[in-house]
Amino acid sequence: MNFSQFGNDLYTGARSFPIVAKRRLWFTIALTLMALSFAVLGVRGLNPGIEFRGGSEFTLSNVANTSGDPARAVLAEEGVAEAPRITTVAGTSLRVQTSELDSGQIANVRSGLAEAYEIAVEDVTSTYIGPSWGADVTQKAVQGLVLFLVLVSIVMAAYFRTWKMAFAAVAALLHDLVITVGLYSLIGFEITPASVIGFLTILGYSLYDTVVVFDKVRENTANLFDQDRVTYEEAANLAVNQTLVRSINTSVVGVLPVAAILFVGVLLLGAGTLRDIALALFIGMIVSTISSIFIATPLLVELRRREAPVAAHAARVLRGRTERAERGEATSDRMAASVLGTTVIPGGHLGQTAQPRRRKKDHR
Repeated sequence: MNFSQFGNDLYTGARSFPIVAKRRLWFTIALTLMALSFAVLGVRGLNPGIEFRGGSEFTLSNVANTSGDPARAVLAEEGVAEAPRITTVAGTSLRVQTSELDSGQIANVRSGLAEAYEIAVEDVTSTYIGPSWGADVTQKAVQGLVLFLVLVSIVMAAYFRTWKMAFAAVAALLHDLVITVGLYSLIGFEITPASVIGFLTILGYSLYDTVVVFDKVRENTANLFDQDRVTYEEAANLAVNQTLVRSINTSVVGVLPVAAILFVGVLLLGAGTLRDIALALFIGMIVSTISSIFIATPLLVELRRREAPVAAHAARVLRGRTERAERGEATSDRMAASVLGTTVIPGGHLGQTAQPRRRKKDHR
């Protein structure tokens, strides 16, 4: 079976994965990963960049030697106890970030770095970022994140006309954010403003993927109570299966160029904004794809299955299924797509006979 046929079988219900039925397993895994992320954050904390914590930064241009050992030796001579962060930029420049230095230390470090790397003092620039500015950047980043989540909740609730879809979508977003930040803390990746931009971008990506699945759930459950063969849970599971191939394809198409950008940013251009954004996107896009499949819709089903109409309908469906089984009739839920009226096969084309006919022009 080729991948196209596999996708068609998932769409029509001929083949189905019990993703929603195993929601307790997915919830357990997700909560465990989130708890581990919080534990790592509590023990190791984050590695904030100089933009958040403040400090002094030196940029060395036109260097022939990009080793960080000479820079460490210069800072050690000045009595700087904190280990510097030294990164290569574009292959010919070096960036040295350290704790806050006074004006005398900055002048000594500039001349020492110029001598150590055999470049002119004019090729060594220094920048000072105060802690108040870093605190302001941190505050703005948190405000941006909170505002994003609030607006997402309002838009989702208005679009789907139910707060439960908005809650499930935001829960999936928080899952993506917590796990991504936990990985940053575990590996020690530096948090920069570019990383924050990447975090907000992956939240938007996760939301987009979740909205596509929820649209299909809404389509499958629009006339749910008019039939007694499929429950809300089965209709939602069908929606996840129908969009599964699309989610995988979208993720692969998105992750591959991001991986290429990350490769270029790390190996060819060195550290910088390009690498920071690509790193956040690479991790977050993978996590957000998983959450849109295994977290968002299963959580929505868990919230809605306790509603009186949904619970009564599910009981009626199961009761009818039992009665048909006793009579020896087919009771398979694989007919879900045909029951819900969603038997269109992706990629199918009815030919020219299905196209509107053009009126013949009167040339008289």
